[in-house]
Amino acid sequence: MSNDNIDFDIVALGAQGDGIAGVSGARTYIAGALPGERWSKTAASFALAGPPSTDRREPVCRHYGLCGGCVAQHLSDELYHYWKRDALVEAFRMAGVDAEIGPLRTVGIGSRRRLVLSAMRLPAGVALGFHQRGSDRLLDITECAVADPMIVASLPGVRLLAGKVLPRMGAIRVSITRAEHGLDLAFDGTTAEIGAPERAAIAQLAADHHILRVSIDGDAIINRGRVVLTIGGVAVEPAPAVFLQAVPSAEALMIALVTAAMAKAKRVADLFSGVGTFALPLARKASVLAIDSDARAIGSLALATRNTQGLKPVETRVRDLVREPLSRKELEGFDAVVFDPPRAGALAQAEALAKSQVKTVVAVSCNPQTLARDLAVLIGGGYEIEDVTPIDQFLYSSHLEAVAVLRRPKRR
Repeated sequence: MSNDNIDFDIVALGAQGDGIAGVSGARTYIAGALPGERWSKTAASFALAGPPSTDRREPVCRHYGLCGGCVAQHLSDELYHYWKRDALVEAFRMAGVDAEIGPLRTVGIGSRRRLVLSAMRLPAGVALGFHQRGSDRLLDITECAVADPMIVASLPGVRLLAGKVLPRMGAIRVSITRAEHGLDLAFDGTTAEIGAPERAAIAQLAADHHILRVSIDGDAIINRGRVVLTIGGVAVEPAPAVFLQAVPSAEALMIALVTAAMAKAKRVADLFSGVGTFALPLARKASVLAIDSDARAIGSLALATRNTQGLKPVETRVRDLVREPLSRKELEGFDAVVFDPPRAGALAQAEALAKSQVKTVVAVSCNPQTLARDLAVLIGGGYEIEDVTPIDQFLYSSHLEAVAVLRRPKRR
């Protein structure tokens, strides 16, 4: 090993999909490296310096390596499944949570019904895509392996539409959702003036590219038809850019796990409910209290319940459960509670549940670390983990969904 060239032996995969090497007692993270490989560094760049791992695979997207959306397309199925599930195993170990974790449940390529991108003006034109990995630079994309094919086909049209609403400087957020009969497009963060000529052009582009609704900062400016999603067998009309589960098959699995765990419950609470991913199917058999801080999501849920026959009563409330969780007193009378918070978790709500007598709690999370923390609180309050299911809703990324079922042991 010379001063001009340093070799690294890769011994493990990091949480973000980087290969980990140990040199002089310090860890070095190398993007794209796999365990068992040797990589060399010259100046500021790394390169494979030996035979590739037998776990190395060809990426399925031309943008892989530059695009910051995916980090694990180069892994074999076996290594990929181990890496994804191990994120949950390690989080539980660090939090002192002892539980059996089930096998990883996966989704298919091209299954994401929602893509959140950035758009901005560049000298060469409008760029639409993800930021490059580890950079503020925006990568203009022409394909996306994880997105629904209808979304991918719409990218040229969405790029043209973005050009109509982009300010002269800065980036905006672009959300594209595949609905039942077309696409829902939402722009957020624009300061551009949208006059009559721009609206007419936007309306024509929307018609040309199967876009049902175009909204700016939550306000619909073009409506060509109803934006409808089927969630748990119920038709829901989501407000522009509200939170939705990313993949329908993953959502269906989560619903199945939650409803099975609460099959005998008569009164349940769905906390951080969103548009009613769990509240609506649970209302087939139980009365439901659904709470979320997003008034637009709660409005979508309330509308769906009014338009659906055969549901038990669903009470909806707007409330910030992070700052004002349901108290032990308020939890009295509930047989079961499901909570699905943002990535920061539901620590305050878990602490209140730990003091309650609710028999069944189902924790749904997209962050293994905060899930493990919240489960440790519930276990400290007397709950026992019955089942944990990791779900790879965010294909090829470092994110992982999980559903954990907890119950209070029966009194003898």
